[in-house]
Amino acid sequence: MAVTDAVLTTNVTKATKAWWQRYQRRMAPYIFIAPFFIIFLIFGVYPIVYSFILSFFKGFGFDNKTFFGLGNYMLLFQDPRYYSAVLNTSEYVLGNVLILAPLALLLAVALNSAFVRWKGLYKTALFFPIITSSVIISVIFARVFDMKYGLLNALLSWFHIGAVGWLSNKPIVMPSFILIGIWTNLGITMLFWLAGLNGIDQQIYEAASIDGAGRWQSFFQMTLPLLRPVTLFVVIQMIISSYNLFAEPLLLTNGGPSDASLTITLYLYNQGFESLNVGYASAIAYTMTALLLILSILNIKFFGGFGTAADS
Repeated sequence: MAVTDAVLTTNVTKATKAWWQRYQRRMAPYIFIAPFFIIFLIFGVYPIVYSFILSFFKGFGFDNKTFFGLGNYMLLFQDPRYYSAVLNTSEYVLGNVLILAPLALLLAVALNSAFVRWKGLYKTALFFPIITSSVIISVIFARVFDMKYGLLNALLSWFHIGAVGWLSNKPIVMPSFILIGIWTNLGITMLFWLAGLNGIDQQIYEAASIDGAGRWQSFFQMTLPLLRPVTLFVVIQMIISSYNLFAEPLLLTNGGPSDASLTITLYLYNQGFESLNVGYASAIAYTMTALLLILSILNIKFFGGFGTAADS
């Protein structure tokens, strides 16, 4: 019997080696990329699916949960703090889209001009904030916005303007975070616009100048329409990143004063990791996902990202 088992094992080993020698070229690429997909499934797909399941359960922590159906989603529409978080975050998004995007475009146009020298230096200097930690940015602006000794109030005092509670005044706290967002994201947004400007064929402008078009006419009638794909990318990227505002309000105001700087992600964090109301936090996460999906589709439709049969 032992001899039979040994012979069988030997045959299986030989068959395995023969199979590997035959298919190793085909299998090698899958083996090399397998670690990425395994990690992605464990730390990417599984949390997303599990969070979606949790959104239908009620309970604190990950034990003793009871099925709640759509109850968590219904509670969201009765939660004034959730409405405050959505409104505050939307205000931050609008500030970035309506102020940051045009300002970055103007900087990109200026840097794209032949009259500007040392372009690499300006690009590097403006890019640095985006690679700076959110914690460091929060520490910097805690000093800038300090009511007594802050740099911004010291600047206002030169013009005989009284001190402003940038982080303690309810109507001003979200504009303060918009200023932080502009400082942080101006460089990277400018580079997006600059890439789009560099992709436009300069012969188009030469032909337009021959036809008598001025600089403003060329900008509004040629540059902006040709930048439409970049505009779509910039707006969607800005909306997604803005709705994920978290570290700065957590560290600077913790959502205050009176929830005036409470954002969706900060409220999600409070519910999921402080109150351990993981089902409700999961529902918040998926409503934010649905909101971002709707806004992205609307932007794609508005900028003609889907295309038409005539375009193709």
